[in-house]
Amino acid sequence: MKGVRAKKHLGQHFLKDENIAKKIVESLSGHKEYQKLLEIGPGTGVLSNFLIEKAEYDLLFMDVDQESIDYLQNQYPAYKDKIIKEDFLRIDLGHYYQDSFGIIGNFPYNISSQIFFKVLEYRHQIPEVVGMIQKEVAERIAAKEGNKTYGILSVLLQAFYDVEYLFSVPPHVFNPPPKVTSAVLRL
Repeated sequence: MKGVRAKKHLGQHFLKDENIAKKIVESLSGHKEYQKLLEIGPGTGVLSNFLIEKAEYDLLFMDVDQESIDYLQNQYPAYKDKIIKEDFLRIDLGHYYQDSFGIIGNFPYNISSQIFFKVLEYRHQIPEVVGMIQKEVAERIAAKEGNKTYGILSVLLQAFYDVEYLFSVPPHVFNPPPKVTSAVLRL
């Protein structure tokens, strides 16, 4: 992971366990509703490696960190034009996608709820999302009606998606380790 320092202000915690990265990528359902896939916050490329190997999607990688962009463009020169510096929360996704696309990523925990609200804005174009987020947020999103953690994000996402809590991820598989356990969700 040389070349990219985790930046606290960006909420970066780089996944370093390749088995978990592979499991996350394999969590994509293989929907044939879309051929384009956006990875949000690829960081050091641990998910990107497996996405590129899979080779079944037209990939786009989006990060706000210039250090990550430079690193990834150096690591994957064939994808140089597909690795872009953009803020997912601020861009018009219609600029990049006119039809359906999926989303995957190890989402920065400090903006994961906002990412899901943006997904809702584009729900007619996004049939699937696989994302790693803070465990408590994942449990809240996946909570069923009547559960005390069931809230606005649960209601809205479950109105348009089947939400699946897939698995938990311990802190020690990240650099630096977060102070919380993570979890992977599939919408």
